[in-house]
Amino acid sequence: MSALMTTSLALAGCSGDEAGADGKVELTFMFRGNPEELKAYQATVKRFEEANKDVKVTMVQTAPDQYDTKLKSAIAGRKIPDVFFYNPAQVKAYVNSGVLLDITEAVENSEDVKLDDIWEKGVDKYRFDGETLGEGAIYGLPKDLGPFALGYNKTMFEDAGIPLPDKDKPYTWDEFVDVAKQLTKDTNGDGKMDQYGTGFNVNWALQPFVWSNGADWINEDGTKVTIDDPKFIEALQFFVDQQLKHGITPSIGETQTLDTYQRWLKGQLAFFPVGPWDMAAFKEQLKFEYDLLPWPAGSTGKASGWVGSLGIGVGSTTKHKEEAAELAMYLSADQEGQQALVDAQVQLPNSMEIADNWAADTSIKPENKQEFLDLINDYGRGFPAEKTYTAEWYDEFFKNIQPVLDGKTSVEDYVKTAQPKMQKLLDAAIAQEEQAN
Repeated sequence: MSALMTTSLALAGCSGDEAGADGKVELTFMFRGNPEELKAYQATVKRFEEANKDVKVTMVQTAPDQYDTKLKSAIAGRKIPDVFFYNPAQVKAYVNSGVLLDITEAVENSEDVKLDDIWEKGVDKYRFDGETLGEGAIYGLPKDLGPFALGYNKTMFEDAGIPLPDKDKPYTWDEFVDVAKQLTKDTNGDGKMDQYGTGFNVNWALQPFVWSNGADWINEDGTKVTIDDPKFIEALQFFVDQQLKHGITPSIGETQTLDTYQRWLKGQLAFFPVGPWDMAAFKEQLKFEYDLLPWPAGSTGKASGWVGSLGIGVGSTTKHKEEAAELAMYLSADQEGQQALVDAQVQLPNSMEIADNWAADTSIKPENKQEFLDLINDYGRGFPAEKTYTAEWYDEFFKNIQPVLDGKTSVEDYVKTAQPKMQKLLDAAIAQEEQAN
């Protein structure tokens, strides 16, 4: 990924440019992604340029783990890119600080954008009326909606003679552990486990267990941190027990030797999270058949999961508002642009019409792609920090959680210590929002 990094020199071409020497309007598009995503977006931008001969787009490609830092540096230096990806948790702050351009008029008057065909949940993440998210002006369009489903190694199940999971009915937690234990094996008889039931990253896979157990990080109106709820504690304990009690995941030491993503690629895990952005890589790299199923359900009896998103926004300082908005709309909502990204298998379509056809296409693996759509339509939800002014309070939860996963700190002690720290940061975010208004 480091080879794809672009230095700050590229940001010199950020918004504020007039037409270039060749008479073309010059735009800067700052974006991030894995290698397959970057290639797909490069190709899609080229198509946009071919359809808009008077526009030249400079693409600033950034590795995912460095994107936010580089974007914030660009904003702080008042070199806001003309078009850029941003997180829905940043909508309020970016609108209040004048970073984002209101593109409502451009979207509503566009002949190419059909708002009634784009996921409403996706568009609403980037609406803000100054008080309430999901209402009012449009300050971006979704790059995509990213439902994080649970995948399973179909070949491993079949080889072990274990019935395949029901695609419509989630396992209970006990059923999940039972199956995962059956698939945690020493396959070569050397006394060491060669395959495991699963290997979840707490940052990205704890949420389905917490939510399906009727708990959350925050209360409904976004004012109180609720990790001390017994249902939350129960879910976190279940997560920790997968390794410490049940032994269905690799130990910390084993993951340092070979991380769980690589183990999944090698066919050594029975269950592993899958996003639409993984499909291109999995098509090339997996030597086994895989499919999707609902996440295991806690005490509510209902599966849950998260649906992430990135927005495509237009910088408020752009000198080319019309062209920048056209690029943002092309990347998010144009049927041709969408089809190109879908064909590259790096994301789920924003167009509901294309998405339905895509899910029904049996030539595209995995077979049960409908699970992605079910997450969007039925039981997926956004990250807790999306409803608050800043995400520091939420990030605090994960900063010191490793001793809990290692069994060195109890779940009860951890939430007792972390809750007041998180609440203090949440209170500060609330105060910051009130001051901004």
